[in-house]
Amino acid sequence: MTDLDLLTLTARDAAGLVASGEVSPAELANSYLDRIAADPDRTNAFLHTDRAATHASVAHAATLSGDDSLTHRGVPLAIKDLLSTKDMPTTCASKILEGFHPVYDATSVELARAAGLVNLGKVNMDEFAMGSSNETSAFGPVRNPWDPTTVPGGSSGGSAAAVAGGFAPWALGSDTGGSIRQPAALCGIVGLKPTYGVVSRYGLIAFASSLDQIGPMTKDVEDCADLLRIIAAPDPRDTTSVGPREPIRLKKRDRLDGVRLGLPKQFMAEGIDPDVKSIIEENLRQAVDLGAAIVDVDLPHAEYALAAYYLIAPAEASSNLARFDGVRYGHRAANVDNLGDMYDRTRAEGFGPEVQRRIMIGTYALSSGYYDAYYGQAQKVRTLIADDFRKVFEHCDLVVGPTSPTTAFGLGERMDDPLAMYASDMCTIPTNLAALPGMSIPSGLSNGMPVGFQIMGPAFSENEMLSVAWALEQSFQFDPVPPRLRAAAGGASA
Repeated sequence: MTDLDLLTLTARDAAGLVASGEVSPAELANSYLDRIAADPDRTNAFLHTDRAATHASVAHAATLSGDDSLTHRGVPLAIKDLLSTKDMPTTCASKILEGFHPVYDATSVELARAAGLVNLGKVNMDEFAMGSSNETSAFGPVRNPWDPTTVPGGSSGGSAAAVAGGFAPWALGSDTGGSIRQPAALCGIVGLKPTYGVVSRYGLIAFASSLDQIGPMTKDVEDCADLLRIIAAPDPRDTTSVGPREPIRLKKRDRLDGVRLGLPKQFMAEGIDPDVKSIIEENLRQAVDLGAAIVDVDLPHAEYALAAYYLIAPAEASSNLARFDGVRYGHRAANVDNLGDMYDRTRAEGFGPEVQRRIMIGTYALSSGYYDAYYGQAQKVRTLIADDFRKVFEHCDLVVGPTSPTTAFGLGERMDDPLAMYASDMCTIPTNLAALPGMSIPSGLSNGMPVGFQIMGPAFSENEMLSVAWALEQSFQFDPVPPRLRAAAGGASA
């Protein structure tokens, strides 16, 4: 297959080619692996590929050939490197887990394999999912396929770049404070964070357990619905897992008559780039043309979401990452004097600066004498934000706005300014704190770079969100193939 084929191929298209016999699953996987190996832009989307392991995954998919319900059998899948895979390493893009091989699959990976999907490889990410630019990876940053001098967003930057750059037809990501939606916006693809508990977290190496959620990253809304359908299920191994309230299905609609879209003033206020704001306003006009009503709503505590998140998430991280001590798995410092020295040096050598920063913030917030003032207070704000959304959904069906306050920024531009980096997630964090679903669809270009339109809904409203997103996608008519890559592959600009 040509590079242009891989750039334009959706997972649905790939499934059709395999089903028709036009291409075999092995040929399809090899085409992607060849493109990954070439990678002339040094995109660095993938951390781990293993042609033998992928071929074994293809062989497993072949054993499922008698099941006609497996409509995507043989389609490759990129997997974020914090999801356990028994056939490839899982490192969380961290030196402390370099070379670690799990002995089991995460539930989401298990379900993907059961659907006949092929493990193409493990994709890069911010270390332990802590970052908004995919620059904290211990194995080098990921570059945005739209412009290799810019970031792809994070922490699922490898997943987003893999899909946007034609290295995979779709990918799994995870979202703790926007880590699916923000990179999806910056790379011009679709990303969905489900309601907390819809997708099992079993086998996900946790950052912040009360916030983490696994979700799909795809070229279009229909693929997004298909991949969510595959991975959304209750799981007794995850006590927070409940699965979807109803089967995931995409209802395609041409009109949005009767749909009320709430626009919080906080999402269009200070901090949003004027060009991004202009595109979102045009998107809203298109929604109105389709019959939707735009309702002004208020999320009065959203301005505190960033501060609350950066207490709650680091606090949970400081607890979750305590297990990485050099005793049971992963990196262990050499030539140590005693157990305490081994702990200290192992973590100092294994964790990068951003992870260490968040562990220290979290440990401080949980320490005696500060717990109530910091962590306890942040949890109260979290409750207020969830209550704000509950009240808003009495007046509208879905909430909309920008996914990211800016388009992709330059590599290195914010690495020395943590507060500016953290502000990248100001539009996405509220839904994580409220345990609600949110998704981003590409909606236009600002100075040649993608802008994401965010859709947020009440708990378990994924089907309604997907339906509205599909209608808007038809109106926006966004071409997800970066023009520079299309030109390099010999295709005419769309």
